[in-house]
Amino acid sequence: MQSKSVYLTRMIPESGLALLTVAGVRVKMNPLARQLRREELLEEAPHHDAIICQFPDAIDRDCLKAAAPKCKVIALCAVGFDNVDLAAARELGIIVTNTPDVLTAATADLTWALLLATARRLGEAERFVRAGAWRGWGMLDFLGADVYGKTLGIIGAGRIGTAVIRRATGFDMQVLYSAGQRKEAAEALGADRVPLAELLRRCDFVSLHVPLTPQTHHLIDEQALARMKRTAILINTARGGVVDQAALVDALREGRIAAAGLDVYDKEPAVPQALLDMDNVVLLPHIGSATDSTRAKMAQIAASNVVAVLRGEEPLNPVPA
Repeated sequence: MQSKSVYLTRMIPESGLALLTVAGVRVKMNPLARQLRREELLEEAPHHDAIICQFPDAIDRDCLKAAAPKCKVIALCAVGFDNVDLAAARELGIIVTNTPDVLTAATADLTWALLLATARRLGEAERFVRAGAWRGWGMLDFLGADVYGKTLGIIGAGRIGTAVIRRATGFDMQVLYSAGQRKEAAEALGADRVPLAELLRRCDFVSLHVPLTPQTHHLIDEQALARMKRTAILINTARGGVVDQAALVDALREGRIAAAGLDVYDKEPAVPQALLDMDNVVLLPHIGSATDSTRAKMAQIAASNVVAVLRGEEPLNPVPA
């Protein structure tokens, strides 16, 4: 391979860097402990044969036009690719890759951690102890919601949604799912496919696992929230834009649903103050895939995609155009 260069919009684990180095690819990295500003990304894009980016980076038409024709591949360290203008990439001959499968288990585990923390009010209780307010056991203190034997709704039964269903079997839950087509893997685990409106009406917990597309943007809006039980809990580890945050704030404030557990937000890293002020919301900083091994594998896959394309080979994980 002739000398090629790749730009990293943020630091990645060493295992990914090592693959690039061994392949003889020169690496330049954003040295700042923050996301690149738009003008910074546009300035850097034209100078490299590849870019390894993260989901917050806006790889829009202007960025892709700046990168072409030198740049041959945009490798996402993520499974979602809603931050990339795929039509523009296709027109400009730039391959886009992602890291599917590898983060399924970690994200499903995090979904369950968030569900349990929200149901049992763990964040609120932990803050209570840290504040020095605990004065001993109380019969009526921090009463939460039961999980075992309840009904779980999965919106989007792909890899991650199915993995969440698999974990629900240990809680003896009835599982309903909503999807555009039947999912045999989900049904093999005992899940029943129902229309979205029925799922929202029947479920005690509703967990979101759809990609962010024009069709799923604000899928959970005021009308959808109105269909849910007043005792229901909403969990989102997918993308913030799937939920209308203003409608969610109103529903929580008015007691139209009981609680929410959120790992993602509409305009990250901004989190509405109204959510920060609510005790019936558990808030996480988008850490669904944040385990050592998962992030290392993501970096390795992204680097392997870059190396393959720069060698003139087919990418391992091309995003469908």
